[in-house]
Amino acid sequence: MANLLAKKTISDEEKDLFREAIRGTRPLQDEPRIKPLKRKPSPRPRQRERDEQQVLEDMFSDPAHPEDMENGEELMFRRSGLQDKVMRKLRRGEFSVEAELDLHGLVKLEARQLISDFFRENRRLGYRCIRIIHGKGEGSAGKRPILKQYVNHWLPQCDDVLAFCSARQVDGGTGAIYVLLRAPK
Repeated sequence: MANLLAKKTISDEEKDLFREAIRGTRPLQDEPRIKPLKRKPSPRPRQRERDEQQVLEDMFSDPAHPEDMENGEELMFRRSGLQDKVMRKLRRGEFSVEAELDLHGLVKLEARQLISDFFRENRRLGYRCIRIIHGKGEGSAGKRPILKQYVNHWLPQCDDVLAFCSARQVDGGTGAIYVLLRAPK
């Protein structure tokens, strides 16, 4: 046992043989055994986001004959099951408007894209009540509220919209609407 524990000495001849064997080599760089991990980006459902964007763009279909659309003064829509009390509060402007979109001067395609982007952003932020200013059509040919009619047609197609109605006079009257959105999931 004592023989195993004793240090073995290396002869000069063995040292020379070893040096001869490693001649022309260079020492390895001293690298740490534990390397810091690169920070991975947080997981993000990019495909789902693209799918949701496509749904938003697709859901705003146009009516077959825009000239046949209703041209009433006040707009109002509500999903079945929405309480009368909630609708009354929306019509009175009692919900705090968290975001606003002004469509003045836009053409139909620009307005539709902006509304789609606006809804996506409001869903991300968790906003519940928004205002869309569509105008009264006083600047359009024939003095018809074209965007108002399209907005009235597009919004019921969006599942996120629980209700909408024309705004109070102080908030734009029949040239704007309050929109109540579904709570985020």
